[in-house]
Amino acid sequence: MDKQWAEALIVPDWPAPRWVRAVSTTRFGGVSDAPHDCLNLAEHVGDDPSHVAENRRRLAAMAGYPIEPAWLQQVHGQQVVAAETVRAPVAADAAWTREKGRPCVVMTADCLPVLLCDRAGTVVAAAHAGWRGLAGGVIAATVTSMGVSPTELFAWLGPAIGPAAFEVGEEVRAIFLSLDAGAVGCFRPSPAGRWMADIYQLARRQLTQSGVPAIFGGDCCTFSEAERFFSYRRENPTGRMASLIWLS
Repeated sequence: MDKQWAEALIVPDWPAPRWVRAVSTTRFGGVSDAPHDCLNLAEHVGDDPSHVAENRRRLAAMAGYPIEPAWLQQVHGQQVVAAETVRAPVAADAAWTREKGRPCVVMTADCLPVLLCDRAGTVVAAAHAGWRGLAGGVIAATVTSMGVSPTELFAWLGPAIGPAAFEVGEEVRAIFLSLDAGAVGCFRPSPAGRWMADIYQLARRQLTQSGVPAIFGGDCCTFSEAERFFSYRRENPTGRMASLIWLS
């Protein structure tokens, strides 16, 4: 990666094989105007299409992948697709591949991006895990789709809304506790009489329950780090970041 782009991209700190490439974008490095300033990668948020196209071109140049990513039409569900089958955006919230050069990608602006690879570096995946996706089982579905023992997987949690900013209602907490009583520790009372949810910890629990032993990342807050990240809860409309993973 060129040094001039270092501020624009986050590279996961994890023990993935060297031919597994992964990045997560920030707001930096693009051409979009406010409120999508400046590296917005989404076509559905009201940005100028020519700006989005240029931002995606810049991302390809920064990251260095050779094939267009498998952009998805994310619907907060649990559908997982093979990245190489995506010719136009399809309704899905995760993708996996064994094909070299083909990036799996998810876009977020508070929801949690989860990147996965196996220790041998033969398969990679990306999942869009907002609270609805987590409650719906997108992590377990993605792990299953990869076709290897979960004990052989590494997971990296990209930028998402932090536990000090993610306020939810009792109905959200109740859903998670009905699925996993042990998730009670992922919620704490808020001053407004609601609940502060730790989406990172909810994801870690689900990854562990799915058999994934090695989990990294999960130390950003898209809501509070306003200069660095887009946040749908902080400002709407806004842009979207992307988290990508591929085999080089």
